[in-house]
Amino acid sequence: TMSIESKLSALGLKLPAAPSAAGNYLPFVRTGNLLYLAGTICALDGQLTHVGQVGGEQTVDSGYEAAKVCALNTLANIKAAAGSLEAVARFVYVGGYVNAVSGFADSPAVVNGASDLFVKLFGEAGKHARAAVAVAGLPRNCTVEIQVVVELKS
Repeated sequence: TMSIESKLSALGLKLPAAPSAAGNYLPFVRTGNLLYLAGTICALDGQLTHVGQVGGEQTVDSGYEAAKVCALNTLANIKAAAGSLEAVARFVYVGGYVNAVSGFADSPAVVNGASDLFVKLFGEAGKHARAAVAVAGLPRNCTVEIQVVVELKS
């Protein structure tokens, strides 16, 4: 079977460098077999890929792409924490935050950018519990932030 990173390549994607913490926190914390990942934003090599609000400067489609960038950053942090993406037993939870105009009701369609990628890469093990929440602002005015919990193989 193809490795997770081979599947990523087949989708035309690659793992970025693991983002460093932007404050007084850790990029990940492992407790038992659970790995809690700090929130990741839509930035690559320190540059934001998507800025501003969905329903304003961004569309649902560009927000979906922003969520995919967040997912790639989370995958990079998982690899940094566990040594390999193959160490993931399953995705447990995804919290998705969408910088959006007041009253925006389509945050699930945006956060699907992350969820769809996890399921494409990990299959059944990529399916997760989730919240998709529209918010009034995010760090650096980025468009999406996601926060993930995975279970690692023992």
